[in-house]
Amino acid sequence: MRSTAFLLTLALMFPTHAPAEQLTLDRIFANPSLSGETPRSLKLSPDGQRVTFLQGRTDEQQRLDLWVYELDTGQTRMLVDSRRLTGGVEQLSDEEKARRERQRTADLRGIAEYAFSADGQRLLFPLAGDLYVYDLDADEDQAVRQIARAEDGFVTDPRFSPQGHYVSFVRDQNLFVVDLEDSAARALTDDGGGLVSWGMAEFVAQEEMDRDTGYWWSPDEAHIAATRVDEASVPLVRRFEIHADRTEVIEQRYPAVGDPNVRIQLAVIALADGQKRWVDLGQETDVYLPRVNWLPGGKALSYQRQSRDQRRLELIRVELDQNLSQRTLLEERRDTWVNLHHALRFLDARGRFIWASEHDGQQHLYLHAPSGRRQRAITRGEWQVDSLLAVDNSAKRVYFLANADDPLARDVYVQDLDPLDARKPRRLTQGGWSDAVFADDASTWLHTWSDPEHPPQVRLRDRQGRVLKVISANEIVADHPYAPYQAAHGRRIYGSVKAADGQDLYYQLLLPAGHQPGQRHPAVVRVYGGPHAQVVQKRWDERWGLFDQYLAQQGFVVYSLDNRGSARRGTEFENPIHRQMGGPEVIDQQQGMRWLAEQDFVDPDRLGVVGWSYGGYMALHLWARTPSLTAAVAVAPVTDWRLYDTHYTERYMDLPSNNADGYAQSNVLNWLERAEGGAEALSDRLLLIHGMADDNVLFSHSTGLISAMVEQQIRFSLMAYPGGKHGINATPAMRRHVFGEIARYFEQTLHPAQR
Repeated sequence: MRSTAFLLTLALMFPTHAPAEQLTLDRIFANPSLSGETPRSLKLSPDGQRVTFLQGRTDEQQRLDLWVYELDTGQTRMLVDSRRLTGGVEQLSDEEKARRERQRTADLRGIAEYAFSADGQRLLFPLAGDLYVYDLDADEDQAVRQIARAEDGFVTDPRFSPQGHYVSFVRDQNLFVVDLEDSAARALTDDGGGLVSWGMAEFVAQEEMDRDTGYWWSPDEAHIAATRVDEASVPLVRRFEIHADRTEVIEQRYPAVGDPNVRIQLAVIALADGQKRWVDLGQETDVYLPRVNWLPGGKALSYQRQSRDQRRLELIRVELDQNLSQRTLLEERRDTWVNLHHALRFLDARGRFIWASEHDGQQHLYLHAPSGRRQRAITRGEWQVDSLLAVDNSAKRVYFLANADDPLARDVYVQDLDPLDARKPRRLTQGGWSDAVFADDASTWLHTWSDPEHPPQVRLRDRQGRVLKVISANEIVADHPYAPYQAAHGRRIYGSVKAADGQDLYYQLLLPAGHQPGQRHPAVVRVYGGPHAQVVQKRWDERWGLFDQYLAQQGFVVYSLDNRGSARRGTEFENPIHRQMGGPEVIDQQQGMRWLAEQDFVDPDRLGVVGWSYGGYMALHLWARTPSLTAAVAVAPVTDWRLYDTHYTERYMDLPSNNADGYAQSNVLNWLERAEGGAEALSDRLLLIHGMADDNVLFSHSTGLISAMVEQQIRFSLMAYPGGKHGINATPAMRRHVFGEIARYFEQTLHPAQR
């Protein structure tokens, strides 16, 4: 990484003087998207003939339609117009609304998900609670067939069976299967309802484990493994959801820290007769079930069992014999916590498999024998594998995403299954930020790439990384939505400062548009700070990245730093927050702010901070504990970790009964009385924002803080959004308003007009 001084010198030597149209908040949140054509949910058809994707409309970017790119002709066309099918009116079940909130897709309309059949000739998609199949070989006017109707019960989590003979889904908390020969639907379970659900991931699985399903087809279509979840033991939380025209009392089974979790069971259901056999999950029932995977051939399955304290993770194989006999393949143990991942791949019916582990401090890939014995490392080094993309069994190669060449970038790499040197994978992409979707045989792959100056572009590549087709060039040319603003686009500057333990803390910053040497500007620190996230990345960020550009064009320095505890840096970087959230992260952010205040382009008396969710929690701590801070904006913040859910909080903080001091130190409210200068010093420096229907970070986090501030006579500003969930994006107007309030508050408190 180049030195910060060198990059700053370049930025100061070559200021932007070309006339350019400046961003406005109205334009950032208007249609069409400033990121241009940005396909979502890219898929390669199993027959290799086409690429499909979801894309927002030019007049309504949050409404997604289904599109196809024919590889032989290069033709792109819309397959399904979601507005035409529904008339623009969409209703969703409460279960589906909650599922989308967990997936962070609650603001989307139209088609939010779809899937290919095994032969690549049909597509399955839910829409407004109905379920449709699209036949790619049929005439256009006969291509769409409805196979389930919302009036019979809303459909959730629909899927083709592996060979394409059936469609499965969850309806009314039971698991159903439709035979596509006659479209007849039958229930595989019948006791779902009330506190019991089949085939649905429980709240903490969706929110914290990255598991959004509760059922899994066997490859031979003979069985389905499915969870049965009973919420009876989870405490009932009654909370208000305040909307513009009504107030609803929601009874939610919310497992706060220290409380009981759901009771979860795993059954293997025979498709032929519906017979259920129960997998023995062990004598300890207070465990998590984060993953279930079938082995090739369908004669065995695996599940992962995680202890309540998350310091032990077991991979267990289950044979489909008479007794469902099982054995433990491997066990991971840590003194802090074991991170979950999706990098498990069984290579053959015998059971050889690839597994990701952090046992050496970085997440790397390992090859294991059918017995579970580790045979060799596939990757190794002071860098991290982010995810396993594909295995090419014919060439005996593995493809994955990693940061081997730059900790702030993400590239696609390939490595031999039996490498001569596990430290030297071959990079197939060149910096910036990559995502990839591979064909089943790994012969081709869709590459989505961006960097801070270029919005996402999509190309089809071969095994060697060579470009075969440009699917979406998305270049910022004259007719691109961002073209009028490109000349004013500021270039990010990257660098690092040292943490107290000597580790590097990477930052990014934007200088104000037209900055001249000797000028000092107000600065806004945008923070997240929580685990399993990284803010400082070399990618295009449509929402926060463009908002950063807007603030820079309004005269602010915009700065972000990733503190210890954040992601993609290994266990030594993550571990310091164990049992003390709100400790090392805050110290690191204060260190970064001290460095920022010392720069000759920053006015140290005009520093602000903004954060959302965990970032809101960090903003509150910095507000309460940093006298030099002028203004803070905390959006949807956690204030007291005792109010948050089990799986997330206990992973880092342990049980409250085991860590009373840690929970007290992490509680924002306990820092108010300790603030240097007391209530007067904290007054008129905080804007608190929260959605009044938030079911993740409950509104009670903010009401508790409000009550404490009233008691201590701390003056503050408040913006509460009726109907707003955690993303506060129930409508485009609401989304625009949130960012408008953030910008307005900094305009008022940091006074950029005086720069």
